[in-house]
Amino acid sequence: MAETFEDEIEQTVTIEEYIKGIEAEELEADLVLGGDEGKECTYDNGYMKRQAIFSCLTCVPSGNAGVCTACSLSCHDGHEVVELWTKRKFRCDCGNSKFGEFSCKLFPNKEPENVDNAYNQNFKGRYCICMRPYPDPETQEQVEMIQCCICEDWFHENHLGLVSTEEIPRDEEGEPLYEDFICQDCSLTCSFLKLYPSSIWAIESNKNEPILSGKEKVLETGASAFTDPENIDNTDRVSGDQMNISNMHSRNEEMSDNKVQSQEGSSKNHKHQMNISNMHSKTEEMSDNKLQTSGETSLENYGLGEVKAFCNSLTSNVKCIIGLDISHAAFDMEKKPMFLSKKWRDFLCRCFTCNNFYIQKGLHCLIDKEDSIEEYEKMAKQKREEKLQLEEGAEMNFLDKLNHVQKIEILRGINDLKNEFHSFLESVDTTKPITSADVQGLFENLAKKRQRLS
Repeated sequence: MAETFEDEIEQTVTIEEYIKGIEAEELEADLVLGGDEGKECTYDNGYMKRQAIFSCLTCVPSGNAGVCTACSLSCHDGHEVVELWTKRKFRCDCGNSKFGEFSCKLFPNKEPENVDNAYNQNFKGRYCICMRPYPDPETQEQVEMIQCCICEDWFHENHLGLVSTEEIPRDEEGEPLYEDFICQDCSLTCSFLKLYPSSIWAIESNKNEPILSGKEKVLETGASAFTDPENIDNTDRVSGDQMNISNMHSRNEEMSDNKVQSQEGSSKNHKHQMNISNMHSKTEEMSDNKLQTSGETSLENYGLGEVKAFCNSLTSNVKCIIGLDISHAAFDMEKKPMFLSKKWRDFLCRCFTCNNFYIQKGLHCLIDKEDSIEEYEKMAKQKREEKLQLEEGAEMNFLDKLNHVQKIEILRGINDLKNEFHSFLESVDTTKPITSADVQGLFENLAKKRQRLS
């Protein structure tokens, strides 16, 4: 009887706890949605590097279509919608040929099909090797799931192919020590990662050491492909067409004072004047830098496309940090899940040979910084901060537009609420929790007093 009574007691929280809880929920939603407020269909943005995607099984029971956040809210409200978290290189399908007569309310003029979209069993509401839904209605206790960064399927922790879930790298508080996870099947495609030093692994184990044939030395250090100045080869030239333009969109902080010369002897000077990380930078921030050919020419005179073309034409001779042709290397093909450490992508080689290997294997996303979940969430946080600043500015603008009488009325209302709340706290029994009925009574009393005053 006592237990039944305890279950009926309303859960109590402080105002501070309540506000923090609301803010945490909003932040979690923003991280999942990438800061997308769900107001516009993303179809016009093309195949986005990463975005939140949903599958509507009411409209497409076969589960071979996905819609963006805005369409899930505007076009599929009340439908059986499966939340897929994020997918890479995906374009909104809402209202295309897969939806029959159904038309998208936000962007109706779509192509019949998005041929580059990829679909897995998640779009049918199935996950893991067990192919069960999540949450599973037949399971009382839901097992946590981890997403593979390659196939983007989700796997139960007890279905990863490990002897025990204790093998999953976590800290003392149970938080993950890894940045990315690669499932058993995808580990075969990614076996080349075993050519790299132990610094890329969340768990340092002898089983993760490189296993090669015909090569005595592979890597002995964990030097980043971005930061090792020895990765610039002064003898072999790589043309601009061979440079991956995405590699230019990173560290630009060190580039502000550098000058690049393409006069006689420039290859020799490149090694000392430019760190390779300076080549992987945001071209949008390059407007103040000066590039010299036979004389100084400001980048302000170039368009963005010309800037990229100019940088591509520079000698970028990136030396392979592995030191062999990865496509012909022999390595351990053990089918075992992988847990990669923080910032592990920074250590991947960006040379021409390795770059081609990634493309052939469909793994080029691994060297695209914007593909990572970390970057996706960073973008979401930035959008959230901008949104909060705009809201704060809107509140100030609202007050500035009020006349003197309106401002006095608002201040009087705030003061009345403060006094009523103070009286309420003095009258309540401090040994008992404040219920929702108590709070409702507070505002009813406040409304009655304002009616009498008016």
